[in-house]
Amino acid sequence: MRVAHENGASAGRATLIRLRHLPRQQEQEQLSSAALIVNDFMADDRTPPREGSLAAPTRHALDWTNPQFYDAAALDQELERVFHICHGCRRCVSLCQAFPVLFDLVDESSTMEVDGVAKTDYAKVVDQCYLCDLCYQTKCPYVPPHEWNVDFPHLMLRAKAAAFRRGETATAEKILSATTTVGRLATIPVVVQAVNALNHSPTARKLLEKTLGVHRDARVPEYARPTARARLKHLDRGGAAQQAGRTHGKVALFATCYCNYSAPEPVEDLAAILRHNGIAVSLVEREVCCGMPKLELGDLGAVAKYKEQNIPVLAAAIRDGWDISAAIPSCVLMFKQELPLMFPDDADVLLVKRHIFDPFEYLWLRHQGGLLKTEFKQGLGKIAYHAPCHQRVQNIGPKTRDVLALVPGTEIQMIERCSGHDGTYGVKAKSYAYSRKIAKPVETRVQQIAPAHFTSDCPMAASHIAHGLGDNPRAQSPISLLRLAYGI
Repeated sequence: MRVAHENGASAGRATLIRLRHLPRQQEQEQLSSAALIVNDFMADDRTPPREGSLAAPTRHALDWTNPQFYDAAALDQELERVFHICHGCRRCVSLCQAFPVLFDLVDESSTMEVDGVAKTDYAKVVDQCYLCDLCYQTKCPYVPPHEWNVDFPHLMLRAKAAAFRRGETATAEKILSATTTVGRLATIPVVVQAVNALNHSPTARKLLEKTLGVHRDARVPEYARPTARARLKHLDRGGAAQQAGRTHGKVALFATCYCNYSAPEPVEDLAAILRHNGIAVSLVEREVCCGMPKLELGDLGAVAKYKEQNIPVLAAAIRDGWDISAAIPSCVLMFKQELPLMFPDDADVLLVKRHIFDPFEYLWLRHQGGLLKTEFKQGLGKIAYHAPCHQRVQNIGPKTRDVLALVPGTEIQMIERCSGHDGTYGVKAKSYAYSRKIAKPVETRVQQIAPAHFTSDCPMAASHIAHGLGDNPRAQSPISLLRLAYGI
């Protein structure tokens, strides 16, 4: 009887929440029948609708080539449906600014329901989503396979893509997301020094804010010369490969735009660590942007163009026996999740999905196979470790923490909250203040830990947090910390 009562209550909650989707009059008319449904479930053993979060989240492929994907009326209808569910739940209010904006719009409307929000205001919610995926992975009880099929980030992506197709995306945002092009131009000899100097000039930063919408106080990346690919072009690719689990003992590094042009040290350090552990290392033959910045902009056509340049190269390397890794979680996620959802029938895309690894995921698999060296020369003390969103949603577990914990004399305290940076969101004038607000709890936690080292797998997130802390402590890559522990 107790089980039947709990099942009945669950069905009642599901039914009542579903009624929030109806106009008020219909809602009142069906309340009595809802009560009868609950009582009916309590009276027999029929299986009610399942509550959320009882099954592993799954995702549907993006139907982005279907014209209906961009249809304004169909999109507004789906936004209203999902916003109704979010309004009735509000579990994600602390994650990012998208949900407070939505709930404020509802609470300030004439009906205090989603039907009172002007559809033209839906874009205000969409603008605040930067596709961190945390609502989907950690909070929402209604993600598929739940019957309500809520995938908030990918609905926001659909809205961004529709806006991009309508020509509503600012030119400045298109430029900021062109990371390969900007990086190539900014790292030209002489130009690189000028760009870095201008980025530290208050006058130049005011001009940058007016022209490209980059907040004058936001920390922007320095550009490096030589690039990561130039520094590692002489990798010998040699060494006998030894398989361990899913790893083949040969790694081709995808340098990524950010590391290649702005932060080459983690790629150099990763190559050194892999070689120290008897793993053959090379660079992928050639690469362009993984496509994540364009995805976040809604420019799915550009994502497809980048895919056509990257995937054949990566797939060929895999067929030659190489595994793939990259030092930026967002780039790994792009190949593990987003491209397979955009191109679910592309055999090469699915091949890359199976053979690309987060660096610490790879090292942990080698450790499980008994092939990771654990003779460390230096302890690392207390580490405040920020786990970035795009690594967490890879569903690999806290492998960075696990590997660093192998170092004697090391204590790791994890921080599992979003930094609020997300590439361009943390530098744009219109969202910089929000990004600082989102980062504040992380900064506070770092201060409370008082670590010897502060680190995050995402160098952009780490830099954003360290900026808020006045670089006390400064940001370090966990890959660099591991190399320090090895003493190599």
